[in-house]
Amino acid sequence: MLRAIVIVVLAFALSGCDAIATLKDGLQQAQAVESDLAQSTGVKPRVGFNWNNGRLTSVTVLFPALYEKKPLRDLAGLVRAAVTKEFKQTPEAIVVSFTLDKGPSV
Repeated sequence: MLRAIVIVVLAFALSGCDAIATLKDGLQQAQAVESDLAQSTGVKPRVGFNWNNGRLTSVTVLFPALYEKKPLRDLAGLVRAAVTKEFKQTPEAIVVSFTLDKGPSV
């Protein structure tokens, strides 16, 4: 019974907190970046983000494989444009990464 009361009180406390709204908005913005990049590159990446005191500190864009259709500088430009457009602010850092398949051992 005590556990249920604590959960209810905690739920009411968090519902008034901006952290929940920030997380919800951030997830929507991350999905929008994924969609924008999927349209412009043909590959859907995964996007993560980090907020600190209402400030966007970093965004990580993880592509499922190496992207070789455009030079890396052009891809970085597409990523930067999508991130600043959808998050409506420029983060302190944007990390672009690629997943590498298991290759032959050297």
